[in-house]
Amino acid sequence: MISAAFIGPGTVTTAASSGAGYGYALIWALIFSTFACYILQETSARITVASGKNLGEAMRLIYGGTVPGKILIYLSLAAIITGCAAFEAGNILGAAAGIKLVLPGIPNVLIVSAIGLTAGLLLWAGSVRQIALVLGVIVAFLGVCFLITAFMVPADPRGLITGAAVPSIPSGSELLVLGLIGTTVVPYNLFLGSGMKHGQTAAEMKVSLFIAIGLGGLISIAVLITGTAIAGSFTFGALADELARLIGPAGPWLLGAGLFGAGLSSTLTAALAASVTASSIFGQVENTGNWTPESAKFRLVWGFVLVTGMVFGLLQVQPVPVIILAQALNGVFLPLIAVVLFLLINHYGLIPPSYQNGWLYNLLTSIVVYLTFLIGCTNLIRVYTSLTGSTQPAQSWIVGISLVLFLIICGPAIGRIVRS
Repeated sequence: MISAAFIGPGTVTTAASSGAGYGYALIWALIFSTFACYILQETSARITVASGKNLGEAMRLIYGGTVPGKILIYLSLAAIITGCAAFEAGNILGAAAGIKLVLPGIPNVLIVSAIGLTAGLLLWAGSVRQIALVLGVIVAFLGVCFLITAFMVPADPRGLITGAAVPSIPSGSELLVLGLIGTTVVPYNLFLGSGMKHGQTAAEMKVSLFIAIGLGGLISIAVLITGTAIAGSFTFGALADELARLIGPAGPWLLGAGLFGAGLSSTLTAALAASVTASSIFGQVENTGNWTPESAKFRLVWGFVLVTGMVFGLLQVQPVPVIILAQALNGVFLPLIAVVLFLLINHYGLIPPSYQNGWLYNLLTSIVVYLTFLIGCTNLIRVYTSLTGSTQPAQSWIVGISLVLFLIICGPAIGRIVRS
């Protein structure tokens, strides 16, 4: 489910565009973002394993008694649901684009309706475990599609190794680098993974997350390699045409199938993540039935997200104002939730010492948390410049601003951890 959640049309577009524009040069960014994703997801899941509470419940327990804490909790819910609803249209349209690559004559209204109906039936009839199994099949399917296309595209092994091992940021690729990281480290995944009742030990959880996130990273790299087949501006149609020229009629079919799988899986997980987040934050005492997957409240949340995506998908209009709002909320929310994870996993009243971070893991987590500040600052500045038409400042200024904010917010906590 975690793999399915971050491999969507946005990931396919960003990774394929990176391959089309810069070849193998940005593979390192995908490897790093996969590592960062594992650090945060593992921290979130370890909080659940150690405390018996999911992320939303832990936040409510530790911070729910103060006004700033309540603001943080409500902001978290607003950011997750707004973001999921805004980008659900992209998920549905991405899945539809995959079908249109191989069956262009089918009307858009039929494709979007079929995708929405399929997702709705799966969410209504299936438990979280059953949906996870379905998503596992879809991820395996799209992984095979993109791995096949990646292997069939002519490759340069030396360039591939260099792009993976030597970090570089070619001129003009700064936003793509942040995009690759931002599309992999997804805020709602932290609640989704924490809210699933997996019944695993800490060791089993680490292994399963390593496999799931590693698989997602591998598929993303395969998408980037597939994107190197196209020269010039990236579009799905242009990539399909280039694959048809390079590897024959199977190329567009494999690309279309992979894109459809990515879109459908993200359609399910975006809707489900909104409900799981609301359930973890507002869920009552266990077994009351108020926020079970079969409850009206749970279904109402995912239904809102799914219907919102279908409406914009049927209109073939991207909800630009809502997406801008979602970007702004996530730009604020991702650094905040990363800080909360960092503080919760080191909270002696919540987490037994045996489950807390050691100094090395705290160092790695701090680096990842700073990265979220960089992504957040960049997203907020992009939103501001797009709304005002002003010029975006140099990336060095954004790096400096994010570093100052990180030190102001996290400095005291890091100092307490070092002294302890």
